[in-house]
Amino acid sequence: MPRRHLSLRVGDDEAARELRAGFERIRAELELPARFPDHVIAEAEQVAASPDLPTYDVSELPFLTIDPPGSTDLDQAMHMERRGKGGYRVRYAIADVAAFVRPGAAIDAEAHLRCETFYSPDLRTPLHPPVLSEGAASLLPGQVRPAVLWILDLDREGEQTGVEVRRAMVRSQRRLDYAGVQELHDSGRADEQLDLLAEVGTLRKAIEEQRGGVSLPIPEQEIEEVDGSFRLAYRLSRPVESWNEQISLLTGMAAADLMLHGEVGVLRTLPHAPDNAIQVLQRSARVLGIDWTSDTSYAEVISRLDAADPHHAAFLEETTSLLRGAGYTAFDGAVPEQATHAAVAGAYAHATAPLRRLVDRYVSEVCLSLCAGTDVPSWVRAALPALPAEMADSDRLAGALERECVALMEAVVLRDAVGQVFDAVVVDVRDGGGGTVQLAEPAVRAAFDGELPLGEPVRVRLTEADVAQRSVRFQAA
Repeated sequence: MPRRHLSLRVGDDEAARELRAGFERIRAELELPARFPDHVIAEAEQVAASPDLPTYDVSELPFLTIDPPGSTDLDQAMHMERRGKGGYRVRYAIADVAAFVRPGAAIDAEAHLRCETFYSPDLRTPLHPPVLSEGAASLLPGQVRPAVLWILDLDREGEQTGVEVRRAMVRSQRRLDYAGVQELHDSGRADEQLDLLAEVGTLRKAIEEQRGGVSLPIPEQEIEEVDGSFRLAYRLSRPVESWNEQISLLTGMAAADLMLHGEVGVLRTLPHAPDNAIQVLQRSARVLGIDWTSDTSYAEVISRLDAADPHHAAFLEETTSLLRGAGYTAFDGAVPEQATHAAVAGAYAHATAPLRRLVDRYVSEVCLSLCAGTDVPSWVRAALPALPAEMADSDRLAGALERECVALMEAVVLRDAVGQVFDAVVVDVRDGGGGTVQLAEPAVRAAFDGELPLGEPVRVRLTEADVAQRSVRFQAA
């Protein structure tokens, strides 16, 4: 499931403090780790000063990073250039966590307990101690860092023609953010590197659509305070975010191909959604005024959506239901029967965020070994069988954190609207009555009581918005 980005734009008044206290209660209820044990911090400080460094050095190349403003846990840096007869070379440097984390040591054991960085609207709970994730291992500007360097060659149409993976020392020269890069493009002031990002990203997006892949442009959900009350707003994704995503997707697909060829590794997999799920989604599209004819594919519908339209935003929330069932598939010695990701429309692996996701470190190690023609390390092979269950547990926890935070935000926003009537579509019904409705505006999904027709437009009245219980309920108007 794609994670919604949740953020706050609130002050420090009593209402804002109540909201933050609610997020803190959620983290306590879910038993998210509050801090790193002292022995883990001590080990992190030690290894930060003495990492295992590669001899290959490309730190003279002008790598750059693009992340949300203020980010310090920088997993990826890129450098692009043109090649030969209209092709491209993409260098994608990924933070080399294994240069700092020793297999079986304290940081490694703690990482296997956490498995990923958990994001709340007001803070994040990191996978690795900040001295590493925001310091020694992060691809911060002006700092020479160890990295797993992906060298991806593309033809003039953007199709991959070659791949090499090796350890290297790199240095990012610029830390950019999405809004700044987009403004440079829109004003015609982008340099060659940023022009190449747009060029390659656009080509890769067209390739994705041709193969039937889908990247959901889920807008960032933001709660903001206006004149003493809260409202939900959406920050729309920018084209540069899609271009950047395509570089990460290209790398993940290359990693999957390497591992399938080598018959060892761990994939991110997703089976195709059942027909009835598509039918429910088509009914929702009709109710929300979205054109979905019988000769139009799901991917084509998604590509035409404008998340600035609240009806489209509501539909995008509903489309995430088709991505349920995503998981990880580890294999060693044979290719798995289920090796594809339905949304990618191909084989795919998580490879580009090792500072924030445990499995990516293992994918890097497998691909490094396969490219070098050496044996995959025994510590990697020993960990592969348990990785899918470990990551599934952390994904469930991350999903619960997101759901509870969204429920709290929705209850806070709607608590003064009890009794009001909203347009909605019924997206789920239960035996014995009740189910779930998706509002057209705001894009809230909540429970309803009584009998309502599945997939039909309805008017519903808000009957409950309980902040303490994080509960929002409707009934037929």
